Amino acid sequence: MLLLALWGVWTRTAGLTDRLDPRQPLIQVLVMASMFGTLVMAAAAPEAFHERGMIFAGAYVATDVGRYTVVVLMLSGHEAQRLFIRLLFWSVVSAVPWIAGAVAQDTARIVLWTLAVAVEYAATALGYSTPGLGRASPADFEVSSEHAAERFQQLFIIALGELILVTGLTYSGSGFGADSSAATAIAFATTALLWRIYIHRAGQLLAEAIAAASNPVRVGTLAVHAHLVMIIGILAIAVGDELVIEHPFGHTDPALIAVILGGPALFLAGRALFEYGVFSRVSRNRLIGFGVLAAISPTMILLPPLVVAAAAALVLAGIAVSDAARARGRPPEPPSPPG
Repeated sequence: MLLLALWGVWTRTAGLTDRLDPRQPLIQVLVMASMFGTLVMAAAAPEAFHERGMIFAGAYVATDVGRYTVVVLMLSGHEAQRLFIRLLFWSVVSAVPWIAGAVAQDTARIVLWTLAVAVEYAATALGYSTPGLGRASPADFEVSSEHAAERFQQLFIIALGELILVTGLTYSGSGFGADSSAATAIAFATTALLWRIYIHRAGQLLAEAIAAASNPVRVGTLAVHAHLVMIIGILAIAVGDELVIEHPFGHTDPALIAVILGGPALFLAGRALFEYGVFSRVSRNRLIGFGVLAAISPTMILLPPLVVAAAAALVLAGIAVSDAARARGRPPEPPSPPG
């Protein structure tokens, strides 16, 4: 839930710089204010369901509503103001359950915050339909293909950086034993394989796919959803890497298997959606890899965490090798995004 909230802040801030000139001092101030608000949210997130709920929700609402209030005032009399009035309207609507949830406790907070996130994502699906203004048109959300592709690659690199940071910090406190060193090597290899699988073909051609699409907004939306799923997968992998480095031969329970194998599976699912957005198809090795991870999950409970992590890395390595083998000697495939 908190990830979806923070993801929304990122996408809406990025959308702001798509539609308005980021060289304007006021837009730069808004971006920096969003950065500070996100910093406060990230600091409060670990205790957001306890004593820091109001700090998280307050920073979230202030960042979202404040951003659009300033932009609406700035664009007074401009045609683009209509879009930002729609965005402001839905930000205010979702602010109600955010603040109410912060005041509430326990299950009530979870329910209200789930409602707040649902409202925000439903607003996107409804085209930010607003009383008196109607729905926004797809043209309102068109972005520069090169800008979008570059942004997604940067976001993915940051996510991998988080994975490397967690690996390094955990290893530094592990005592540098042979077992923890082996777990660290597997974690780093997994990170490298994630990058290799991500960038292969589709990761290099997103800009061209958006530019060539008859419906660029649809391709861009698929890319947003695909990257969200991939990021969730990477976060799960980070949790698994930390636990495996700390306890390479500890007890393997279903929750640990879920992060060690589920993380790569989620990444592959997101990567398959990403590939569909660029080529209108999904490579079989992505589906096979996903199926193998699911199939071996029940038996992994009998093995130590280090072996489970190695199995996940081997599946990713198989996909990377098959990608390279399939591409060898063939001309690069042009993008053919869905219509």
